[in-house]
Amino acid sequence: MATPLPIRTTAPAGGPTRTVDRALELLGLVCEGNAPSLSECARRSRLPASTALRLLRTLEVRGFVRRDEHGSFIPGTRVLQVGAQALSRSGLVRLSEPGLRRIVAATGESAYLSMRGPDDTVVYVAVAEGTRPVRHISWVGRSVPMAGLAVGAVLDGRTPPSGFLAERDAQEPDVTAVVAPVVFRGGVAAAVSVLGPSYRISAERMQEFGRIVRAEARLVSEQLGDTPATRAGNAPRPDPAPQPDHAPQGGLR
Repeated sequence: MATPLPIRTTAPAGGPTRTVDRALELLGLVCEGNAPSLSECARRSRLPASTALRLLRTLEVRGFVRRDEHGSFIPGTRVLQVGAQALSRSGLVRLSEPGLRRIVAATGESAYLSMRGPDDTVVYVAVAEGTRPVRHISWVGRSVPMAGLAVGAVLDGRTPPSGFLAERDAQEPDVTAVVAPVVFRGGVAAAVSVLGPSYRISAERMQEFGRIVRAEARLVSEQLGDTPATRAGNAPRPDPAPQPDHAPQGGLR
């Protein structure tokens, strides 16, 4: 069945306002999913292909859209950041806190909620601290580079088919991280993780922790409107959370 054309409720004004209207319409089409091509965007927005390309290129430069490996358009980092902010960082923290506490109760290790920050960083925004004498202590407010981290890969949309990623941490070699994505329509809103000393987390426990973290992340995702139907097409990224003037120190203690 053909996709219905969008219906305008009001006629846009001319000049810059009309340009903004067209750009927002194209952005909405991209965010609906299914990675539309340029020709599909032009057809559904009833714009000349040259106009659609010009506007999409502007959105691409600003980070609101990007192209996949086939050249089709998908939501970019910036639109996902804005989306996560609209969902409310504090709202996500509130939704995740019961799950973080359940993870600690089930594993004894510290559990975190993280979001994508500016310049390819990860920002830790909530924690339920572990109950063991030797445990990972709060990194809330800390920003670290995404590269080489399990949480970075998950926020970048590179979660394996298992639904979680478990790795020895590149940032802290003695720490193991088990991470699962919190998703909403259009991307990854956040990541739920459990961190603990590697000597205590065997390969078998990694898998056990992975199932726990995955289940809690999916519960939060469902509260954001994610369903099995939307889950298959989700692709990465959000929210630059505010960072304190002096980032708290974290790690094992």
